[in-house]
Amino acid sequence: MTHRVYRMSFASVYPLYVAKAERKGRTKAEVDEIIFWLTGYDGKVLAEALNDKRDIEAFIASAPRLNPDRALIKGVVCGVRVEEVEEDLMREIRYLDKLIDELARGKAMEKILRTPV
Repeated sequence: MTHRVYRMSFASVYPLYVAKAERKGRTKAEVDEIIFWLTGYDGKVLAEALNDKRDIEAFIASAPRLNPDRALIKGVVCGVRVEEVEEDLMREIRYLDKLIDELARGKAMEKILRTPV
């Protein structure tokens, strides 16, 4: 099943994540930290991904290291439980959506990044 969302450039979605966070008093740096944690990207490689306007599918596929702890991300995004999304790519997208939602809701970064106590 092909979704049109996969063909959107990550560069078109990224500012929406940042704006959502900033509206709630959070920062672009925190959004970046979430992306780094989830994907293994660093600042330089994220900038390259934004500049080359790669689509979301390529952004996820070229992630240096998807964090194995992402499976700990649970909850609902857009009325769908992220842990129940069967399609791999859509689940990866929903993981990021869920983390940005948690950031915008004021959750502590340690909890967002599933840092052990």
